[in-house]
Amino acid sequence: MLQNPTLHPARLPQAARSQADQRWTRPALAGLLAATAALWTVTLGRMGWANAFYAAAVQAGTQSWKAFLFGSSDAANSITVDKPPASLWPMELSARIFGVNTWSILLPQVLIGVTSVALLYAIVRRQFGAAAGLIAGGALTLTPVATLMFRYDNPDALLVLLMIASVGALLRAVEDGRTRWLVLCGALIGFGFLTKQLQVLLVVPALAVTYVVAGPHRLRTRLLQLIAALLSMVAAAGWWVALVELLPSADRPYIGGSTDNSFLNLTFGYNGISRLSGNHGGLPEPPAGAELPPGGEHGGFPFGSDPGVLRLFTSESGAQISWLLPAALVFLAAGIISCGKAPRTDLRRAQYFAWGVWLLGTGAVFSFMSGLYHDYYTMALSPAIAALVGIGATQLWRRRATALIALTLAATIALTAGWAWVLLYRTADFVPWLRWVVVTIGAAAALLLVAEVLRGIRFGAWAAPLAVVAVLAGPLAYCVQTVATPHSGGIVTAGPRLSEQHFPGLPPGGDTAPSAELEQLLKANADNYTWVAATTGSNDAATYQLATGDAVMPIGGFSGGDPSPTLTQFQQYVAQGRIHYYILALRPGGPGGPGGSQTEAAKIAEWVKHNFTDATVDGATYYDLTAPQRNTA
Repeated sequence: MLQNPTLHPARLPQAARSQADQRWTRPALAGLLAATAALWTVTLGRMGWANAFYAAAVQAGTQSWKAFLFGSSDAANSITVDKPPASLWPMELSARIFGVNTWSILLPQVLIGVTSVALLYAIVRRQFGAAAGLIAGGALTLTPVATLMFRYDNPDALLVLLMIASVGALLRAVEDGRTRWLVLCGALIGFGFLTKQLQVLLVVPALAVTYVVAGPHRLRTRLLQLIAALLSMVAAAGWWVALVELLPSADRPYIGGSTDNSFLNLTFGYNGISRLSGNHGGLPEPPAGAELPPGGEHGGFPFGSDPGVLRLFTSESGAQISWLLPAALVFLAAGIISCGKAPRTDLRRAQYFAWGVWLLGTGAVFSFMSGLYHDYYTMALSPAIAALVGIGATQLWRRRATALIALTLAATIALTAGWAWVLLYRTADFVPWLRWVVVTIGAAAALLLVAEVLRGIRFGAWAAPLAVVAVLAGPLAYCVQTVATPHSGGIVTAGPRLSEQHFPGLPPGGDTAPSAELEQLLKANADNYTWVAATTGSNDAATYQLATGDAVMPIGGFSGGDPSPTLTQFQQYVAQGRIHYYILALRPGGPGGPGGSQTEAAKIAEWVKHNFTDATVDGATYYDLTAPQRNTA
């Protein structure tokens, strides 16, 4: 183990230098966390299954440890979801204890979110004080996309927590030079890979750059320590990848989203290059004459907006993440400049580097990726923005006696309030008076700071609360609207919607539960079958599975385009009496979906139609696969 370097007193953390603020910081932190938890849970019971695609996998994981390990969509382990399983594990453990319901699935996500706020506070406070930490934590709480995803069952909640934790471990390594912190940092990134694959790597450049620049040891030692972190990352993720890749395919479910039943293919294909390159990754091409969402003419169909330098400021993405983004960029530049003559190992500059490179690098990827893009991906930017706002606001405020700094702070407040006016104007019917209140209060706060410089009168007691209201009222309103509105399905955004985005041919509004009659039909003699039904696509299958509590085979995975099962395999299952019903799909996939008549899902659908008799219940067409086959000679 490397020995600790001798630390200069200036390198000691802020928390060790000052304990005077303990009397107010602990109640303030407790209040922040309590308010965050209350905001994110107040209407949680109205969310239903949220994203039924993942909720069905959680249900499967409560019924089968094999499904738990691999992240299967169904307890019979026909196919996995199109992500690794780590994000499902907290929800599955909760549902195993408390039963499968809305609260048992979504409350762990809220707890992950509250932990993220607390951890961000602790990291920022260590060098910049409690006030900076509280502002950073509050800014994360009031980021609309964070409010949405920390109460949703997508993988992004756990991913963001692990990314924050990795920065915290890296900054501890910058403080004392101990390799164990870098090993922990690598392990957190590795577990993040098992949460959402390559997306966690977006924070890695920030980690590497920060330690190379600010680590306390000589360069050769720093590089060797980063290699140790890399090995830790590989080990933390590699055990599960090796298990999947080395285990015979007959002994595990098909890897959903891959073209060849390979997790590596899923990683670098559907969840890798296709997200960046514009390949639709197996989703249907836009049909001729289809009405597309604004800016959705390119690779992101049917999701998101056009790639470009302004993507994070325009369309839905702007309202999700950009409320404080201009301020974060200003504070980043001001902070780096203010640290210009500090030693290479300066801990404050290291924080600016960590959060700043995270923000700039990840923002660039999201801005220019031309493949599948969801606006909620921007949640991965929220900790970096929140941290820079907390750090920059407190640093500039304490030095506002300097005219240039006071004017910079005033301009930032005015810019942030003005940008809030633009964002609120885009949804003109949503509390229309609020944008005028925000811009008026923001202008007043900025003018008070300018007057303080010009007149020498201390207006800080007035300017500070006005500034807080001006910059946070807009995102707060969006967060309140978000928690007041139930969300479901795979295409969700925070706040009032600018446009409806959904699969063409399918009405908006997410997942729809089957009728009581169809549910009763599927439950009949369910114990006699491995799958009570099969249908094309995981989303339809999920709604039937969650309603019945029994395994439903999602033919073709998420979009219906995966070759699982093949027609031959499906015929064998039918011959063995393992599938009771086939339900005609309502969503894209199968005939007319990705691959058209060439997909295995399409072949299965045609075979079923030619060999079994259809029936209808409440508009759903189904086939009894246990009935004698028709004579089609």
